Amino acid sequence: MSFTLATWNINSVRLREPIVLKLLAEEAPDVLCLQECKSPVDKIPLEGFHALGYTHMVARGQKGYNGVAILSKLPIVDAGGEDYAALGHARHVAGKLENGVTIHNFYVPAGGDKPDREINEKFGQKLDYLTEMRDAFHANKPEKSILVGDLNIAPREDDVWDHKKLLKIVSHTPIEVEHLVQTQEAGGFIDITRQDIPEGLLYSWWSYRAKEWDVADKGRRLDHIWGTSDISNAAHSSRVLRTARGWEKPSDHAPVFATFDL
Repeated sequence: MSFTLATWNINSVRLREPIVLKLLAEEAPDVLCLQECKSPVDKIPLEGFHALGYTHMVARGQKGYNGVAILSKLPIVDAGGEDYAALGHARHVAGKLENGVTIHNFYVPAGGDKPDREINEKFGQKLDYLTEMRDAFHANKPEKSILVGDLNIAPREDDVWDHKKLLKIVSHTPIEVEHLVQTQEAGGFIDITRQDIPEGLLYSWWSYRAKEWDVADKGRRLDHIWGTSDISNAAHSSRVLRTARGWEKPSDHAPVFATFDL
């Protein structure tokens, strides 16, 4: 069985339903994981998705904030969702495919503007969220699993437009990178995107504040696809659909893809 998976922070699934439909029609991934849906589950606009063959969904939602959903052409069953750091946020949902693969879809807290938990509660929440993810993976080692989502951290020097300038900017600080790496290692996850594209600048997010985002190209790779080591060798064809950042009324994130032969 071969399937293609995409992950995308959509920044409101109802507001940006047209470009979700565009992606599904033009790229046709078998599974699409969305973050920051900003919708209760019962308000997610399913009719258009169903018409394109995406008749399966597992999701966690809340009004106006957060929210994660997995849309699938393939049968998928709800495998739970955790509220790490007890924030009361809809930031994680898991689904299990018929081939036994579990897909974890995460929206890790952004962490606010100041990388100091003493003056910025949101930064502390981000670190605590990652710590609880790490501890959960230590306690229950994932197998045959794919973890995707907006993890809100660009870990490598070539995951940002300027490593030195961003060292004190939330999403690329050493303490965040350390927390992310520990979480990845605890779960035995391989960074599939960088397994396929090991060298070079690579971004999935460009700020709305940059009028000419494509020209300035001050991006960060905040969106990730990981696989446990027992299936990571089955992954290939990773890519970022950069052009989606330029679609009408876009998200500030671009979709990230990978294919798995399992």
